[in-house]
Amino acid sequence: MIVPEGGAFSQWIAPPLGPRAPKPRTSGITMVIDKGLSLSETESLLSTAAPTIDLLKLGFGTSAVYPAHVLRAKLERAAQADVMACPGGTLAEVAWVQGVFPEYLRRCRQLGFQAMEISDGTIDLPPDHRAKAIAAAKRLFPVVITEVGKKLSHDVDLARCAEGVLRDLEAGADYVILEGRESGEGVGIYDPAGKVLDDALSVFVAALPAEARSRVIWEAPKKSQQVELIRRFGPSVNLGNVPPGDAIALECLRLGLRADTFVLTLEAPPS
Repeated sequence: MIVPEGGAFSQWIAPPLGPRAPKPRTSGITMVIDKGLSLSETESLLSTAAPTIDLLKLGFGTSAVYPAHVLRAKLERAAQADVMACPGGTLAEVAWVQGVFPEYLRRCRQLGFQAMEISDGTIDLPPDHRAKAIAAAKRLFPVVITEVGKKLSHDVDLARCAEGVLRDLEAGADYVILEGRESGEGVGIYDPAGKVLDDALSVFVAALPAEARSRVIWEAPKKSQQVELIRRFGPSVNLGNVPPGDAIALECLRLGLRADTFVLTLEAPPS
C-alpha cells in the first residue's frame, strides 16, 4: 500500500521502492526550505504535501522579517499539519554574534518553533561554544539540528566536516546537515554544476559509522542530487533544502513512482 494511506490508487498500486515509514519518522526525513512563503502559499503547501514533509525550515533570517502574527500563524499551521518548523541557522549565528543567543532561543520557542538549527556556516564557532549552544537548545526544543560546512567557501574539508558530525551528535544533536546551500552548486559534495563529487562523498562517508550516517541530512535542492543520493543510500536517506514545489515530486522519487528511481527496481541484480 502506498503511504500515506488513503491515496487514490492505494488499493491497487504498490510503491516499487517500498512503502514509507509513517510520521513521526526517524529516517527518510524531508526538510523543505521556506524562503518567504505567504500564509496562503504555506496553507497550499501543507494541505497538499504535509504527509511528505517532516521539517519546514524558514531559511536564513526570514523568520525575523515576518510580522509576529504572520510568523505565529505559519508555525501554528505547520504544527496542525504535523510538520515541525525550524528557523534558519544564519539567524542563530546573528544572535550568537550579537550576544543574545539565550533570548533568541526562548523567543523562538514562545513563537512556536519546535526545532532549532545550530550552525557556523558564516561565523567561526569553536567546538566548546558549539557544544554549549547545542545543550542550550536541547533544553528548550524537542529536536536540535546542526550544520557542518561553510556557505561562502568552495574549499571544504569533508574529513573535518565528518569530525564535526560526530562531535555534534555526541553533544546531543538529533541530526546534522551537510551544507549544500539552496543552490546546490560549488559547495560540500557538489561541483559548480551541482554534480555529486564521488571522491568528496567517499571521504565524508568513510569517516562516519553507520549510525552517524543515518542522522545526516544531505542538502539536495536539485532533482539530480536527490536521485543520486537515493540511488546510493536508499529511499530512507535524509534530504534537506528541498524546494516547496518539489515535495511531492521527491516523495515520488522515494517511492519509485518516478522514472528516475523506478528504473532502479528494474535493474538486474549482479550475477
